[in-house]
Amino acid sequence: MSKTWFITGASSGLGLEMTRQLLAKGHKVAATTRRSDALTQLKQDYRDDLDVVRLDLAEPDSIKLAIEGAFQRHGRIDVVVSNAGYGLFGAAEELTNAQIERQIATNLAGSIHLIRAALPPLRRQGGGRIVQVSSEGGQIAYPGFSLYHATKWGIEGFVESVAQEVAPFGIDFIIAEPGPTGTNFGANLDRAEPLAAYEETPAGAVRRAISDGSFEIRGDAARTVAALISASESAAPPLRLVLGSTAYSSISQALSARLTAVKAQQEAAGSADRRNV
Repeated sequence: MSKTWFITGASSGLGLEMTRQLLAKGHKVAATTRRSDALTQLKQDYRDDLDVVRLDLAEPDSIKLAIEGAFQRHGRIDVVVSNAGYGLFGAAEELTNAQIERQIATNLAGSIHLIRAALPPLRRQGGGRIVQVSSEGGQIAYPGFSLYHATKWGIEGFVESVAQEVAPFGIDFIIAEPGPTGTNFGANLDRAEPLAAYEETPAGAVRRAISDGSFEIRGDAARTVAALISASESAAPPLRLVLGSTAYSSISQALSARLTAVKAQQEAAGSADRRNV
């Protein structure tokens, strides 16, 4: 059954791959981008099914206009995919105030504004689904990506709360958590000016790995997107969808370590209570 999807960040990476796959499957897509020329060829191939929308997540007013316009043109939108964003690399001390503000405005505040703008029309139409593309970085952390992780951990907490608020209206969520995937994420990476003091630290090691290409990327973009579309089309998808072996392994290890720490604290507290009896 054909559906209508609204996808942000559709000019590159997972957003572009998702747009291509959905159009090939016969769906309609309202694809947002800051550069409409990036989708020129797809628009020629799928003239009736692709609606190219100008949107900049750092501009809240443009978000509301884009959402409202898409619902007016299409009548109904079944799935809203909040995908747009970018990476910021640098030890926390290396980052500039401007880099921090732009990262938060785009990845966190922009995603929040998008979701808030989508809720009224989804509620009026009787429900729908919102897919928030996060990453394994919403559950774990690499040195040098502190602000990126702050936005991903933040948006995951926001979504988990909002999902409970709007479930009575038939609106549900998927938080997609892919691991390192073969897109142009690295090419779009905003990098801080390095400080010599961090050269021999874990942040410095990750910086070198990114620069020389040794940072391991196992995820295949096409397979990742296919899995995400499949989950998005299912009747009852999980709230969190881990995508790729790297993400599964790293998140599992992180959750196990946290559980072990909690159990150790409980045992220590129990021992203290018994000594005080």
